[in-house]
Amino acid sequence: MSKGIRTKEVQQLFEAIQTLNNVEECFTFFEDVCTVNEILSIAQRFQVAKLLREQHTYTEVAEATGASTATISRVNRSLIYGNDGYELVLNRMEQNSD
Repeated sequence: MSKGIRTKEVQQLFEAIQTLNNVEECFTFFEDVCTVNEILSIAQRFQVAKLLREQHTYTEVAEATGASTATISRVNRSLIYGNDGYELVLNRMEQNSD
């Protein structure tokens, strides 16, 4: 996690998120906390990461998600040089689906 977001307030937000028990509670909380566009943008970036991890091309990812090449490139940089957050979550989702 980058130093810029390691604040007391962000830590409290993450702790609040950890109290959510299911997807329905996530919908309830995030609809109050975020705008629809913020939620959709985060969801889009997550789908981009998932498709890039599956070795889809930028063109395929753009067509499937509607993401711009700038967004795809940004997510790809995170996959390659980031803190492995996408990898952590995607691996856990795969393990839970088995």
